[in-house]
Amino acid sequence: MQQEIIDSVIAGEDTLALLPTGGGKSICFQVPGMMMEGMCLVISPLVALMNDQVYQLKKRGIPAAALYSGLQHRQIDVLLDNCVHGQVKFLYVAPERLSSELFIARVKQMKVSMVAIDEAHCISQWGYDFRPAYQEIAQVYPLLPEVKRIALTATATKVVKEDICEKLAFDKPVVFQKSFARKNLSYSVFELENKGPKLLEILTNVKGSAIVYVRSRKETENVAKFLYQNGISSEFYHAGLAQDVRERKQEEWIKNQRRVMVCTNAFGMGIDKPDVRVVVHLDLPDSLESYYQEAGRAGRDERNAFAVLLYSPTDIYNLQRSEEMRNPALAYVERIYQALANYYKLATGSSEWQSFDFDLKEFSYRYKLSPLEAHHAVKKLQEMGLLLLTENVSRGSSLKINVSSSEIYKFSIAHGKYEPLIKAMLRLYGGGLYSDFFNISEFELAKLSHDAKNEVFKKLDYLAKNGIVLYDPLKNKPQLTYVMPRQEQSTLKRYHKQTEPRQAVVKEKVGQMVSYAKNRTLCRTRIFQEYFDEVAYLNCGVCDVCIKAKKEDGFGAEMGKIQRAILKQVESGDQRLQAVKQSSNTTNDFLFTEAVRQLMDDGVIFLTEDQKIAMVPRI
Repeated sequence: MQQEIIDSVIAGEDTLALLPTGGGKSICFQVPGMMMEGMCLVISPLVALMNDQVYQLKKRGIPAAALYSGLQHRQIDVLLDNCVHGQVKFLYVAPERLSSELFIARVKQMKVSMVAIDEAHCISQWGYDFRPAYQEIAQVYPLLPEVKRIALTATATKVVKEDICEKLAFDKPVVFQKSFARKNLSYSVFELENKGPKLLEILTNVKGSAIVYVRSRKETENVAKFLYQNGISSEFYHAGLAQDVRERKQEEWIKNQRRVMVCTNAFGMGIDKPDVRVVVHLDLPDSLESYYQEAGRAGRDERNAFAVLLYSPTDIYNLQRSEEMRNPALAYVERIYQALANYYKLATGSSEWQSFDFDLKEFSYRYKLSPLEAHHAVKKLQEMGLLLLTENVSRGSSLKINVSSSEIYKFSIAHGKYEPLIKAMLRLYGGGLYSDFFNISEFELAKLSHDAKNEVFKKLDYLAKNGIVLYDPLKNKPQLTYVMPRQEQSTLKRYHKQTEPRQAVVKEKVGQMVSYAKNRTLCRTRIFQEYFDEVAYLNCGVCDVCIKAKKEDGFGAEMGKIQRAILKQVESGDQRLQAVKQSSNTTNDFLFTEAVRQLMDDGVIFLTEDQKIAMVPRI
């Protein structure tokens, strides 16, 4: 399917590609991007994913860059200049950046061959991860005439697909959709209060690499400790850890030096590890889309894998309560917006595109707020299109030399104690530092210049203050960006009202997640297929529901009877699926679909494209 998608893009068709988790979405725009002359503009909502893809491209010698909130103005200026001069092949951009005056002025001068909209479901308020700025993407088209266009997502219902095509102005979209059925992935759900023993049982019975998802940072540490105490090699991961710590933990897990990663949903996006054998959720995710994506990180190598959800009635209450908290009252949102303005000392009309370190704990303490309630209010302000909270920045320090080679030589002679550091900079990162920002490691600079790491920080800061370099130090804290100038408080009511339709959507998605957990009668793979509007006639045969049904008394005899009726009807001539089902004299949809599936697995029948059952020819 990837080849067909690539051909569609190159042919100039407006293309929508739905490829489930691990389906190789990036290849679908990176390959045509490389084949075309000019730059590919990639719109992506996630800083961590952008940074990871830029890193992977650069590793292959392909010039790539990422533009998102939190970068210094001068760094953005240099980056966009490089794009104008054709020095960047792939530019990853956060959607909010598309409307900035600086970006609009420069993009007109760029030779853009293609626009790729990643995580395209973010454009729809009916989707699970709405991002208001996505709805403004089509406004960039007039600046880029005759550009090729592709939108990509892993999950989208029929309504969301229609919304994507409408909002992106795809008049005659060519839609590619890979099946949401994963034949090698077995879904199971267990309702129980004490999850620890069951988790140990799962990890004992299923060998190999594993992911365990929980909702809170504290719980990642608790569960990892519990596993360690029970002899299971594990690590914990969440967005609150320092970047170098996150990278180390991730690398150890990828290399199988740690077997189990216990994490929040900050972990997993963009990580290439096909041999995960089991994904366990100890809490209910917010939506079926989220669960499908996270569970789908198991078994990407197409070998047998398991996705297990453990929940209790308390979890259902907590999820429903969380959904209510995600919709704070207007008065509380106004209070938080004013508190943020006081916290950062911002005047009305100021601060557009300014980013600030955001320490939720410190902010909440200063203004006597509940951290959780304050967090939900900030997320609501993001949904209103006023702010952008980037919680997992994952960005190291960056550096550019701001003077000529002769000037830096003179400075080295006049200031001898800086000479070892300057030599180390040039040796590690080369002459490219004169024209572009490079991600740097203060630790490596300290080693090469035989200096202490804290001294390197001080010296780089001194060089920056004296105009010798442009230096953007490591950022570990979440970044809060004002996407719009600070508003008068009275205007917030209008923005808040615009979010009201989302409330019903979020509530419905929570209900669907709860229904999935409580389900004991429907094949779990078919639940996902039907949720994403994929026609599904067959049970998976490997989920907990299918396996339990097979074990029931009389199941085999009853299914044999139905199979004989199916074969008799097909041989008589009428092969329509519905007619075959009626002739089998069963009202049990599960039994019928299982009978059809087993006959197909045994090579007796097959399902035609027009949904008729046909006999496999005998050779």
